[in-house]
Amino acid sequence: MASDDHHSAYGIETDSMTLQRYVIQSQKKHPSATGDLTNLLTSLLTAFKAISSAVRKAGLAQLFGIAGNTNVQGEEVKKLDVLSNELMINMLKSSFTTCALISEENEQYIEIEDAKKGKYIVTFDPLDGSSNIDCLVSIGTIFGIYRKVNEGPVTGADLLQSGRKLVAAGYCLYGSATMVVLSTGHGVNGFMLDPSLGEFILTHKHMKVPEKGKVYSINEGYAKHWSKGLTEYVRTRKFPEEGQKGMNQRYVGSMVADIHRTILNGGIFLYPATKDAPDGKLRLLYEGAPMAFLVEQAGGLAVTHLGKPILDIVPTEIHVRSTVFMGSKTDVEELIEFFKKYDNIQ
Repeated sequence: MASDDHHSAYGIETDSMTLQRYVIQSQKKHPSATGDLTNLLTSLLTAFKAISSAVRKAGLAQLFGIAGNTNVQGEEVKKLDVLSNELMINMLKSSFTTCALISEENEQYIEIEDAKKGKYIVTFDPLDGSSNIDCLVSIGTIFGIYRKVNEGPVTGADLLQSGRKLVAAGYCLYGSATMVVLSTGHGVNGFMLDPSLGEFILTHKHMKVPEKGKVYSINEGYAKHWSKGLTEYVRTRKFPEEGQKGMNQRYVGSMVADIHRTILNGGIFLYPATKDAPDGKLRLLYEGAPMAFLVEQAGGLAVTHLGKPILDIVPTEIHVRSTVFMGSKTDVEELIEFFKKYDNIQ
């Protein structure tokens, strides 16, 4: 049986581009690089593999009553979102590359003790969409990586940086497969976990958001709270004028899954303000900004209800919220026109 240079006789790819290899290769292009970011990303990947494994087992545990409140040793069984948070924190601490962590699950930021201190700040939502776990809908982890601004102790200036200062951002989607989508500021690439190897393999090179899409993604249950501009925009997608094309509505309710579909297929993801959440519900540092970074790196747009780029917002506190409208360039530009026409934004 003949085989080319990179495929063995067993049909196994012998020269696959793993995520680790990809990051190391990227590092080589920057002679001043210390390798810290490579180590940090490697630690994140280990956390993702562990969370992926826990997510896959969670369904079975629920169905067959394995996950009571205590396990055989009498230890309390942790909920998946708590477990994911601990995995992320422990892996990032032990990478010796971080000085502070901001998690959706922790009210205060986590400062790393001196012995393990590095120069990066990592923001993350350990298990986005976790309310979907029991119905087996896709969930994910979102993360952003910032570089510390000043020498010395961690300050507000280090923690509260705009998305423009992101060194890297991405998400890990635990869906029908486990996939990491990552940008270090030079485009967006997708890596799928090969369970037989336990490695993330480059499967989606140079991901680009199509210029225009056919899908809008929003929770229509809050329609009565929408601004006039948003109401009109959605109405014209559903009931297009003669000769205009309408759009389909798709809403998973798990941000990672909705944004993943938007990056792959185009369209627009909308999370406006509601009566209970006048600034929107999504948190800027570990949901809005990392996703906006990815969407912009993939050629799309990401703005607030004022038409302002999400990446330009400087957070005022670590859990600050923001409205989010992101996706295909043309779709977002059309939405901004509706905001300008009906909502008096400049």
